Amino acid sequence: MRVLVTGGGGFLGAHVVERLRANGADPFVPHRRDYDLTVAADAERLFADARPELVLHLAAEVGGIGANRANPGRYWYANLMMGAHVLEQSRLHGVGKVVVLGTICAYPKFAPVPFREKDLWNGYPEETNAPYGLAKKTLLVGAQGYREQYGMNVVFLLPVNLYGPHDNFDLETSHVIPALIRKMVEAQERREREIVLWGDGSPTREFLYVDDCAEAIVLAAERYDGRDPVNLGTGLEISIRDLAELIAKLTGFEGEIVWDTSQPNGQPRRRLDVSLAEELFGFRAHTTLRDGLERTIAWYRSTLAAPARA
Repeated sequence: MRVLVTGGGGFLGAHVVERLRANGADPFVPHRRDYDLTVAADAERLFADARPELVLHLAAEVGGIGANRANPGRYWYANLMMGAHVLEQSRLHGVGKVVVLGTICAYPKFAPVPFREKDLWNGYPEETNAPYGLAKKTLLVGAQGYREQYGMNVVFLLPVNLYGPHDNFDLETSHVIPALIRKMVEAQERREREIVLWGDGSPTREFLYVDDCAEAIVLAAERYDGRDPVNLGTGLEISIRDLAELIAKLTGFEGEIVWDTSQPNGQPRRRLDVSLAEELFGFRAHTTLRDGLERTIAWYRSTLAAPARA
């Protein structure tokens, strides 16, 4: 089967591609410098070159609270246009199946916890990431519309916050776990006695190790053909304050954690009901947060922190 993985060179995509290759596939992995999926002509050329039978649409422009706040227009436009072009070109080229990755940011700000797929439309997303979340949620509408009108087999998945080796550790655009790891490791190296974090530490988040998410995507591609969106996560939440304390312990940072309450907290709570993923295609996360953090910290220290110590 010819498989196209958009975003295959990115954080999650690289892990999905590795898993596909381990299973004997040879996926087509486009690079943005060659195919800009926000441009219709580039998307058309990509599909002509790849001739896919299965498409895994993982490409996205995304970041943490600061990046979302700085780029609301770009994140709305880029994510919407990439997804729309992928759906349309999949239709035009007769692709057998498309797996589209959504986001937990699509859920309403005050969705009942745990978040259930049926509650996706019962409110507006948290304001700082609403443009990104709504762009992704619009793709669910498109996916269901293409299924209804054209008979396309489009699957839509909703992962929680991901983390793991090869994550984005740029403090301007990263999510919370890589940002915390980098801040604490660098504070140790510089012998700094405190770090400053945004908000008050009270919000909760659920985190999914990137290899587990890659497994879920491949399982869904193999086993799930339904129209309804499906959550991907662990079903476990942790407060940002407790997360920071855990990462401090695992990195050995012994300084003070200062909370800057002038900065936003983001969504108050995030935890998914993950029962459908297990029921529909047999996915269940198996990496504990502690184990995943230890692997991520070890990778960061061996790969990205090494030049700073030289």
